[in-house]
Amino acid sequence: MNYLRTAILLAALTALLVGLGYLFGGRGGALIALFVAVATNAFAYWNGDRLVLSTQGAHEVDEHTNPELVHLVADLADRAGLPMPRVYLMDNPQPNAFATGRNPRHAAVAATTGLLDLLSPDEGAGVMAHELAHIKNRDSLIMTVTATVAGAITMLAQVGTFFRHRNHHDGPGPIATVLMTLLAPLAATVVQMAISRTREYAADNLGARICGNPEWLASALERIEAGAHEIENEPAERNPAVAHMFIINPLSGRGMDNLFSTHPSTENRIAALDQLAQEMGVTRHEAWDDPARSTAGPWARS
Repeated sequence: MNYLRTAILLAALTALLVGLGYLFGGRGGALIALFVAVATNAFAYWNGDRLVLSTQGAHEVDEHTNPELVHLVADLADRAGLPMPRVYLMDNPQPNAFATGRNPRHAAVAATTGLLDLLSPDEGAGVMAHELAHIKNRDSLIMTVTATVAGAITMLAQVGTFFRHRNHHDGPGPIATVLMTLLAPLAATVVQMAISRTREYAADNLGARICGNPEWLASALERIEAGAHEIENEPAERNPAVAHMFIINPLSGRGMDNLFSTHPSTENRIAALDQLAQEMGVTRHEAWDDPARSTAGPWARS
């Protein structure tokens, strides 16, 4: 159902872009709008992961610089049937994490130092499993397409007056032009946020199954939410377009489950995970099942 809803929302977003181009410029405008969407998506497809990691000041770690974290990700990736992603660390006190990459073979997961300092080993496994679920579901690609199409709609709306003057005999009237210029970006934002929230619920569910215990992720979300309220994420504040990629909203930390929120309500996410835990017959107190990590968490860092 999540995949169907995402497909419908993406189709609506694309239709809005092409329709806006047609109204402003006729068939030529629709073709230009479609070309802009394809071009921006192609650029984001090949370069989006590097751009996001760069804006967040992330640096890659390996078995020598952070063996515990890398081994945990490798173990979870094996459980998920995924290739080993690159692992990054962000020197950032706010607890948070995200995944990026155009496909499972070109993927990366990134965690903040604040996340490593705050969470227990079990909670950390839940968070990393959530990010691997995004990779397995190809959510990074979906959200890249969503963000670039929404951006193209906003750009087209901003230059809509130009198309209106050049094609006044085919285009809408002045009042309709003003309304579309104002409402199209708003509609694109609503659709983009709806897609983002849908993908978060899906990643919670799959991530919980990958790590084996939904309650670990539920506990992590609760603690990250509280930390995000108290600690500012300066790189994310400078680049708010990446906010939807984080496991918890890095800009405000608020859990408002409304049309303009990049994330579902944390309370609702936890409730869904608690329900899944009941179905799976597990409790929050069942520890991560790797004996090698029973005495030392996966969050040691150099």
